[in-house]
Amino acid sequence: MYFVGNNNNLNQHKMNDKSTVKPPMWFWIVCVIALLWNLIGVSAYLSEAFMTEDVFATLPEAQQSLYETRPKWVTAAFAIAVWSGLMGSLALLLKKKWAKAIFVLSLFGILLQQLYHCFLSNTFEVMGTTAMILSILIIIFGAALVLFANFASNRNWLS
Repeated sequence: MYFVGNNNNLNQHKMNDKSTVKPPMWFWIVCVIALLWNLIGVSAYLSEAFMTEDVFATLPEAQQSLYETRPKWVTAAFAIAVWSGLMGSLALLLKKKWAKAIFVLSLFGILLQQLYHCFLSNTFEVMGTTAMILSILIIIFGAALVLFANFASNRNWLS
């Protein structure tokens, strides 16, 4: 009898682990904002990846030099940042706990990319103050998404 009772408690505990609490409306608003933010990042990546020679030729010489001298690892970090950010946003919308791990990967890509822009290139000299502000916002937003996914997971909004 005692063994059966423990087994039932164990099964009930397992069921509770998989159940989620209904998130508040603002959770969904944050998820949509995250998705839109990351779609902007994907759009920026694709516009760089598929830039035609004609468009490239219209860029100022200093900007062309930035693109031509950028190491492949920076482009890879950019791709990791935006595509994993998009996947993390979709995971949030699907209420999946693995959203946090994907956002951590995205933040890693962001930090690698921004390391290059801030310390290993003359990006801000060429692109100006707006690029510096955008870099700071990207880091803040990436970190905030990791924290938000962790918060949502701790609240049992994600399964």
